[in-house]
Amino acid sequence: MASSGEPEPYSPQAEGLTVAIVSTRWNARIVDTLRERALATARELGAKADEYLVDGAMELPVVVQACGRRYDAVVALGCVIRGKTPHFEVVCDSVTSGLTRVALDEGTPVGNGVLTVEDEDQAYERSGGEDAKEDKGEAAVRAALGAAVELGKVRALRARD
Repeated sequence: MASSGEPEPYSPQAEGLTVAIVSTRWNARIVDTLRERALATARELGAKADEYLVDGAMELPVVVQACGRRYDAVVALGCVIRGKTPHFEVVCDSVTSGLTRVALDEGTPVGNGVLTVEDEDQAYERSGGEDAKEDKGEAAVRAALGAAVELGKVRALRARD
């Protein structure tokens, strides 16, 4: 969990923007809470949100990429819990690299709400559930929509020139 330096919550003016929320089915108890919080935040900010489900974290980047071609922003939600094999590192590195590549290749902000944690208790503390210390579903939506708003300003410069 973040120990310091986290920005203060802000509310980008996202009216009229669209956001895709792409979630995994693994660790449903945690991911369902992340998704609920992400959808509530998108509504609060005025964005139209659509949902998509994939099996696991490795399937996120390809669906996020397809959404990145059609939406103003995309949010990826999942939960990868460390096990006793190197699989954790492979999955986490691949998903993070894939989501970053999608954002850059498509020019669409991607909020990374994929939790990478040691255990389920730590995941819950980041999920935004009742009494949780953090809300990564909300944070991922605010980050993606905030970047989409700023990107819109940059793109508007082309129309002005």
